[in-house]
Amino acid sequence: MTKARTAQINVDATPYYHCISRCVRRSFLCGYDKEQEKNFEHRRAWIEKRLLMLAQAFCIDVCAYAIMSNHYHVVLHINADKAKNMSQHDVVKRWLTFHQGPVLIQRFMKGEALSEAETERCFEIIGIWRERLSSISWFMRLLNQHIASEANREDQCTGHFWEGRFKSQALLDEKALAAAMAYVDLNPIRAGMTDSPKSSDHTSVKARIEALHSDHTNAEGLLVFAGYPRKDMPDGIPFRLIDYLELVDWTGRQVRDDKRGHISDTLPPLLERLGIEPALWLKTASNIEVGNMVGSETSIKAALPLLQRQRASGLRLPDS
Repeated sequence: MTKARTAQINVDATPYYHCISRCVRRSFLCGYDKEQEKNFEHRRAWIEKRLLMLAQAFCIDVCAYAIMSNHYHVVLHINADKAKNMSQHDVVKRWLTFHQGPVLIQRFMKGEALSEAETERCFEIIGIWRERLSSISWFMRLLNQHIASEANREDQCTGHFWEGRFKSQALLDEKALAAAMAYVDLNPIRAGMTDSPKSSDHTSVKARIEALHSDHTNAEGLLVFAGYPRKDMPDGIPFRLIDYLELVDWTGRQVRDDKRGHISDTLPPLLERLGIEPALWLKTASNIEVGNMVGSETSIKAALPLLQRQRASGLRLPDS
């Protein structure tokens, strides 16, 4: 039986989630389709652009992404505090980036005089929108609906484009987050599409590398790396960017066909800090899609009641 999203996504359990959407058709979402003899490579840019646009409006941060031939991966972070602290006008402006607002809300934004009942109704609508702006379900809906509409228009057809609902996977601790991000960023290498992260088109790791080469502090639209956990920790991914890039590069070298079976003696600093044995790390970073949650035994046990589960299917990483 399909579980409700409230039993799969709960910010009290974790703000980090790995999501996957797959194309239902035999034809490709992107890339070259030999059956139709058509090239759909340009659709990768559609998804990438829409994804980063939504991240600007929603209180949902993009940690990692990879656009593949018939599916895509994203690692998302729910910024609940940001959603809670936004002004009512800011909520409306963000929601109306992708929607037409009712006349009542338009009057509210213009500062027109409203009755008590009208004002109360405005606050009710804005409250609903505030919740939606921190909802991964709404984020993914607006992403997938737009791409499906564009693809159907281009293909001159109707019908389902995506394979049912997107799959979501709770990432319960730092180890799980690092493993999922590396898994996503290394998808093109595992698929044999490229041989290095810096040449992996339409991935977050390439965007971050290009930003570094351009002397930018962060790739536009992506959640920043905040460094290792500490007092007064700012918002961001709890690693150093340089350590993460080194970890992805190292992992990519191990999973390439010509490198499998060989593990380098020199381990990246982030892997040492996470305390995961190299063999277990490579297994995890190559099989992250297993189950509905990833984390240490302690993290999984703590998350089960929050995610309305008695048992967990997923990857278990060592406790610290």
